Amino acid sequence: QVQLVESGGGLVQAGGSLRLSCAAFGSILSIRSINHMGWYRQAPGKQRELVASVARAGRTNYADSVAGRFIISRDGAKNTLYLQMNSLKPEDTAVYYCNADITWGQGTQVTVSS
Repeated sequence: QVQLVESGGGLVQAGGSLRLSCAAFGSILSIRSINHMGWYRQAPGKQRELVASVARAGRTNYADSVAGRFIISRDGAKNTLYLQMNSLKPEDTAVYYCNADITWGQGTQVTVSS
């Protein structure tokens, strides 16, 4: 079974940058079995939405609202998923969750002030 631990959230001014990290813990077999990883976010009063994802083969997918500003990457050697967030906007404020197939992290708060 895989466990995910996110870090890197915080408060930033509009136009700034943050990098989120998601470390995967578990047996070698369970981690190597992960097919799909992604970042989701949920703002107050809104449904959780996909931000970006990366498949095992490396294919990435981004929500239209973050394309060109966010970059998702996966470091297999460190069992860690990253989300580099640039040109942040107040509407990016949300709790960001890491996902690996059916497993979710606890979430990390990102707040962008105007």
